[in-house]
Amino acid sequence: MRDHEASPLTDFVSYPEPEMKARARAFHESLKRRHTIRYFSDKPVPKAVIETCLMAAGTAPNGANHQPWHFAVIGDPEMKRRIRAAAEEEERVFYGGKAGDEWLDALEPLGTDDEKPFLEIAPWLIVIFAQRKGGVTELERRKNYYVNESVGIATGFLIAALHESGLGTLTHTPNPMTFLNKICERPETEKAFLILVVGHPAADATIPHHAKIKKPLSVISSWF
Repeated sequence: MRDHEASPLTDFVSYPEPEMKARARAFHESLKRRHTIRYFSDKPVPKAVIETCLMAAGTAPNGANHQPWHFAVIGDPEMKRRIRAAAEEEERVFYGGKAGDEWLDALEPLGTDDEKPFLEIAPWLIVIFAQRKGGVTELERRKNYYVNESVGIATGFLIAALHESGLGTLTHTPNPMTFLNKICERPETEKAFLILVVGHPAADATIPHHAKIKKPLSVISSWF
């Protein structure tokens, strides 16, 4: 490698093989209990929990360490109402024919439609923005690299952290999402990646049977 400033790796933890296997199994078992939630309670969630999960998301690997993401965290009821109104306007067009029959047929087993009450009921919405310009410091405006890949990994970290904290999540992607830049007061150099709905599941929450179908290891992996 080329010469660069570096520090010794001192905080990495290795485990004996039995503990490695046990920890991997425990993590898998935990994530098996993670489900996309569409029925939320309005039970409050402490801001401190969201902050800690965001810091975990901020440790995700990313292109050139530019960390090309911004998390707009919304708890204000009026802002949530505006987001719901704008999102449902786009969704009515989507379900009204824009999506096409094949896409709507794929969604049918999940029971989704153009009504999104969870955008107002859940205590927190996290709008995740991908930044085309930025850098490792706040004032930099350099080109960012591998933006979608980086933001996708950070989003995965965030979802896992929220799940480990005992919270339910829903990834929501109305199309287009340009209205979110205006509502969240974000610049044109950022693009909304998705809305992450966060909160406690409603007491009567359900999970579509279709969503429980997971491909086996033999299908999702190849070994050479």
